[in-house]
Amino acid sequence: MTDIQKVQVFGLGLSVGSFHEHVATIVRWGKEKRSAYVCCVNVHMCMEAQGDPEFAAVVNGADMATADGMPIVKSLNKFNGLRQERVAGNDLMPAVMAAAGNEGLSVFLLGGEQYVLDAIVRRAATDFPALRIAGQSSPPFRTLTAEERAAEVDLIVGSGANIVLVSLGCPRQEKWMAAMKGKVPAVMLGIGGAFLLYAGVDRRAPRWMRNASLEWLYRLWLEPGRLWKRYLVTNSAFLWMYAKTLLGRRGGSRS
Repeated sequence: MTDIQKVQVFGLGLSVGSFHEHVATIVRWGKEKRSAYVCCVNVHMCMEAQGDPEFAAVVNGADMATADGMPIVKSLNKFNGLRQERVAGNDLMPAVMAAAGNEGLSVFLLGGEQYVLDAIVRRAATDFPALRIAGQSSPPFRTLTAEERAAEVDLIVGSGANIVLVSLGCPRQEKWMAAMKGKVPAVMLGIGGAFLLYAGVDRRAPRWMRNASLEWLYRLWLEPGRLWKRYLVTNSAFLWMYAKTLLGRRGGSRS
C-alpha cells in the first residue's frame, strides 16, 4: 500500500485522499511503529507558515498534512481541480482511537490539563473498550528544560505506544513533533483542540456552520475575548491571500 500523496496550495503540501484512507494510513504507520508526524492544517496554521519559513518547513516536512479547515479544503479544491473532503483533527481523533482499538494498538496522550486527560480516558473506556491508553502526560505550559524533554521522550518510548495524540497548540505541537521524528518510534498526530472537544469541555459548531466555513464564527461567539484578534487578523490575511491567488490565476489564464 502506498502512502497518501500531497498537492500544493499556498506553498504547503496537503495530503489528498478520503477520510478513511487518512485513518487507515495513520493506523498502518502505527502498526509499523514508524516515527512519523501528522499536521492538521487550518487557516491559523496556514497563515503562521506564510510568515515563518522555518514553520512552513515543519508543516511541509510532515508525513501527512490534512486539509482540516473548510477554507483550506475549498482552496485546495479550487486551485487544483479536486474534490477533497475535509479531514479535521476533531474527527480524526475518535476515528483513529476506534481503529487503533480494533487493531490492538495503543495510544499515548500528550498535552492538555490533567482533568482533560482524565475525561478523555474515562470517555474512551466507554467508547472504545478495546483501546489501550499506553500513557499520558500533561506538560507545563512553558518551554521544557533539556532534562524534562528527555524524561518526556523516555516516558513515551517506554510506554510502547503506537500512536501519540498531541495537543500542545499551534505551532508548538507541530514543532515538537518535527523535533521528535526519529526519536519517538510512533506516529504522532497533532490535533490541538480535539482534546477539549472529546473531553466535553468545548462544544463544536453545528454541521451547517462547519460546511459553510463558519466554524470560526461559532468559536468566536464562545470565546470573543481570547479569539477576536486572531480571527480578525488571520482570517483577513487569508482572504487577501486567497483573492490574490485567484486573481493571479485568472490573469494568467488570459495571457
